[in-house]
Amino acid sequence: MAGRQRQSRRRAAGRVLLPALLLCLCCRAAPERIRYAIPEELGRGSLVGPLARDLGLSPADLPARKLRLSAEKQYFGVSGETGNLYVSERLDREEMCGESASCSVSFEALVQNPLNVFHVEVAIQDVNDNAPRFLRDTFELEINELTSPGARFYLGMAEDADVGSNSLQGYELEASGYFAVEVKESPDGSKFAELVLRRALDRESEQSLRLVLTALDGGEPPRSGTALLCINVTDANDNPPVFAQDRYRASLPEDAPPGSPVLHVSASDADAGTNARITYGFGEMPAKALQKFVVEAESGTITLREALDFEDTRAFSLAVEARDGGGLTAHCKVEVEVLDVNDNAPEITMLSVSSPVPEDAPPGTVVALVKVRDRDSGENGQVSCELRGEAPLSIVASSGGSYKVVTASALDREQAAEHRVTVVAMDRGIPALSSRAALVLEVSDVNDNAPVFEEAAYSAYVAENNAAGAAVVRVRARDADAGANGRVSYWLAGGSAGAAGAAAYVSVEARSGAVYAQRSFDYEQCREFAVAVRAQDGGAPARSSTATVRVFVLDRNDNAPRVLWPAAGAGAGAGAGAGAAGAGAAPFEVVPRSAEAGYLVAKVVAVDADAGRNAWLSYELVQAPEPALFRVGLHSGEVRTARAVSERDAAKQRVVAVVKDHGQPALSATATLHVVLAESLQEALPELSERAAGADSPAELQFYLVLALALLSALFLLSVALAVLARVRRAGPPAVLRCLGAQRFSVAGAAFPADFCEGTLPYSYNLCVAPGRAVAEGAWLPPPPPPLPSLPAEELLGGEPCGKRSPSSSAGAGEPPADPDAPQVCTPAQASSLSLSSPHAGGSGLLARRLSALPGSAHLCFHERMKPSVLLAALLAARPSRSGASCVVGCRTAGRRGGVLALHLVLGEMRHKRGEARGWDGLC
Repeated sequence: MAGRQRQSRRRAAGRVLLPALLLCLCCRAAPERIRYAIPEELGRGSLVGPLARDLGLSPADLPARKLRLSAEKQYFGVSGETGNLYVSERLDREEMCGESASCSVSFEALVQNPLNVFHVEVAIQDVNDNAPRFLRDTFELEINELTSPGARFYLGMAEDADVGSNSLQGYELEASGYFAVEVKESPDGSKFAELVLRRALDRESEQSLRLVLTALDGGEPPRSGTALLCINVTDANDNPPVFAQDRYRASLPEDAPPGSPVLHVSASDADAGTNARITYGFGEMPAKALQKFVVEAESGTITLREALDFEDTRAFSLAVEARDGGGLTAHCKVEVEVLDVNDNAPEITMLSVSSPVPEDAPPGTVVALVKVRDRDSGENGQVSCELRGEAPLSIVASSGGSYKVVTASALDREQAAEHRVTVVAMDRGIPALSSRAALVLEVSDVNDNAPVFEEAAYSAYVAENNAAGAAVVRVRARDADAGANGRVSYWLAGGSAGAAGAAAYVSVEARSGAVYAQRSFDYEQCREFAVAVRAQDGGAPARSSTATVRVFVLDRNDNAPRVLWPAAGAGAGAGAGAGAAGAGAAPFEVVPRSAEAGYLVAKVVAVDADAGRNAWLSYELVQAPEPALFRVGLHSGEVRTARAVSERDAAKQRVVAVVKDHGQPALSATATLHVVLAESLQEALPELSERAAGADSPAELQFYLVLALALLSALFLLSVALAVLARVRRAGPPAVLRCLGAQRFSVAGAAFPADFCEGTLPYSYNLCVAPGRAVAEGAWLPPPPPPLPSLPAEELLGGEPCGKRSPSSSAGAGEPPADPDAPQVCTPAQASSLSLSSPHAGGSGLLARRLSALPGSAHLCFHERMKPSVLLAALLAARPSRSGASCVVGCRTAGRRGGVLALHLVLGEMRHKRGEARGWDGLC
């Protein structure tokens, strides 16, 4: 019932106070500190105050400034859109602050860009949400009937977690004629109740009484708590116990071990016997005190039961009761003070760390916020904080135990990419306790370093006539920055001819810095040049530096010496006899015949466009009519007489000197000097005129010679071609074509006889001869002859051997044809055989007689090496036995084709010589 009353009163109070408590007060106590005041037990999401506005931040600044809270327990939250401060956890002042008269929650509000910290304190105002409560629901008292009116009995005190006017204010007792209740206040401000006897008791009339004791607070509406008093009336015990002191005080360090004695209390009783026997115990006390201490019933010694904690409870108030054997009691107060011991090291909390920090951050930039707390009190709770480690950082104390870590000087990432320091917090206790926390701060790169070349000036040596694209030199620059800020690219910035001129000579690879030649260099045109190479990093803005690359072109022996005197037009090396343009003759030197040895004739002057050893020239004579007459200086080029000029020496001298350089390989040029040996110029003129009139240009002579050879070659080739054409015209078409003509055989039949023989000897030829005829070719063309029996190609190609009858033949063996003048197809049955296996076969006369004796047709087998002239003479001298066609049939060779070609030429020659087809007609 009491619990339901308390809950109903709490809801009623909440409904009444809620509209008023939603208003919060805020004020600016000091710079960087903001205070708000709100009632406890506000619901989650209740508005506390416009934190962003009080910090001077607009809603548009919130995303960039990143407003957030830092606290050990997040009772509050901040809106990311409006910046208002809201309640995020249940606020119970009694749980948070206990019996303290004031209660507040402190935390830090952090903003970024730049980093700053603001201390916020929210005061939690008490609400009458707790009713007074007795520690016991029932109090049992035994009072002797002889107790005098005015006697007082200690009832203890009720607890009320609220403070101020909402705390416990008084007690009320149910109406009774014997007792009344009075409120007493102890020195510490607590209020307890005493039961006062108004008139004497009479056990015989009333043996026990039951009264209700009510405790009231001062809230609106007030809250109350009740307890039941059970009073038993006993017989007389007229002397109660008496303590030696009404109040005892003791102190105990918080590190005292359990079992340590705290205090000894004593009480006396004037009675005797069992009424004088006193026992000790604790009266009504908070449960926490009963857990920490214990009193011995017989001796009254109070000892420590559990370890103390100064940070939890700093003092205890103990109610000690002494009871005699008759039931009379006495009470005293024991106040135990807990002494602080330095048993808590400082606690370090990193509220915020801005890492990485750009290296161009100015000195004094806040990089971290540190909160240091020591739960001890006094000097044990006074903390000093410092940084240990080599770093350009310092720590500055802020308010509320907060510290700022700021940059003490400029940062340089190239010297240290990160800084590691230790935050050391030390209190002033004895012995002092300390805590450490590591702080790692990374430094981000800023493009504050330009690329630096390994050398301020580079020198490169390239031999001339190099290939385009050849590597010249490689430049390298280093940038101490990182990432894109340290990525170096190379460019041509100019040179001795400007940026455009430098690009015509060399190019540079952007990534590697390799310098390449854009073209082939010529030492004679450019011996050295300089280009500027720029190294640029990838930062924003970009930084760059420039180095000079000086390229020296090395000489190669690529230029032959050039003769200046005598002029090149007059030199034999040039192959011309004329002098310069407009001059009719080459220059000459006149040497008197009376000249002695060492006489200076002329000086050969030559230059070489190369340099160094390639331009060192030496002179020597390579041609002179009189080798012993002249000499040339090896290095001077002076042509002098080696001996005295004699009358035997020719009047005209042609001296050829060669000029060589010292390159590898050496190059040379020649100079021709015409010398006339005469005493005077008038004496030398006839020699010069004769020389000029009779001299022809060697170049012209060479031209005419080549032209003559070309004409002769053309005439020879034309003669050969005409001869071949005439020979072809006289020979006419080959006999084999005539043998295959349509007039000789039927157009419907095959063009070859049906029989085909290979011969009897290897490398021999078979000749089939038909009966002779005395008419010319043109005589039997008209009228057209009757068709001959046609033979299929299979029978022609696959004929029987010689001496067998062909099954396709229309006539029987040995039967002459019906028309003796008609063309016949030579068959083996009509032909006689003549084998000429010897290369000579007895000469042309014997061969002719044997051929003339052949009747009808014949097979002629002759040796492949038989001379064509012998065969030709025999064929021309032979007379067929009768007129008729004669044809070479079945001629083939087992190996070579030379014999067939030879026979073909013989028959063709025979036809041209006779002028008509007589006897042997052709090669089939």
